[in-house]
Amino acid sequence: MSDAVLLEKRAPLAFVTLNRPAAMNALDFEANDELLGAWHEFRDDDDLLVAILTGEGDESFCAGADLKAYTPLLGELSSFELRSLANGPGFGGITRGLELWKPIVAAVNGYAISGGLELALACDIRICSQNAQFGSQEVRWGFHHCDGGNVRLPLIVGLGNALRLTLTGERIDAREAHRIGLVSDVLEQKHLLEEAVRIASLIARHGPLGVRSAKEATLRALGRTLEDALRLENLLFASLAKTEDFSEGPRAFAERREPEFRGK
Repeated sequence: MSDAVLLEKRAPLAFVTLNRPAAMNALDFEANDELLGAWHEFRDDDDLLVAILTGEGDESFCAGADLKAYTPLLGELSSFELRSLANGPGFGGITRGLELWKPIVAAVNGYAISGGLELALACDIRICSQNAQFGSQEVRWGFHHCDGGNVRLPLIVGLGNALRLTLTGERIDAREAHRIGLVSDVLEQKHLLEEAVRIASLIARHGPLGVRSAKEATLRALGRTLEDALRLENLLFASLAKTEDFSEGPRAFAERREPEFRGK
């Protein structure tokens, strides 16, 4: 392990930090594998309910893929081999191929460019510091997103804003990112992680089974007909009905106390 990705467990929260500040927290192959491993560990640890993803230092969340590592290899692969990558885990472990229903909060501290933007888009909630910069710069180098940028960005900021970013390759600042809905909050750098912890802790107070089912219902509904989406939502709700947490919530409400969820 190179310590390119740090996983700190402070149950019920997991802190995942990209730790390559000299490379603006860009991911090479080893760092990408470490990040995937961190997500697996977070997913499989029952004591961890919500993750916070950020970058080391004050300058960059993630500048995307380390092109010094990726470009030579990708240039050597055949078209068939390149297409086969679509069956893999994707950039940063969460952009494609990993079912992870535990919530992730992105604390974007600086540059979130190209693959770094895709990584932020794959998180469930995004907040950023005042010095944050966002950009889809792939078109500047003759290609485009391949790990969810073209798919998730229109869903989050709308088609017009997404096309402007992906076709011009221009960067936008934190204020503009907030205006178009890319992030929900803009904070001073010194308060960024504090706010991420507040949001994550608020989520972690709730019934974990209900939280995960709500995330799954929302994401699985995308692309379905209204009738199918409503049916799916109801089926996922019904799966909660026989759980202990389902009984505990209304009981706690009736008894005027905080519920004690067990994730069962």
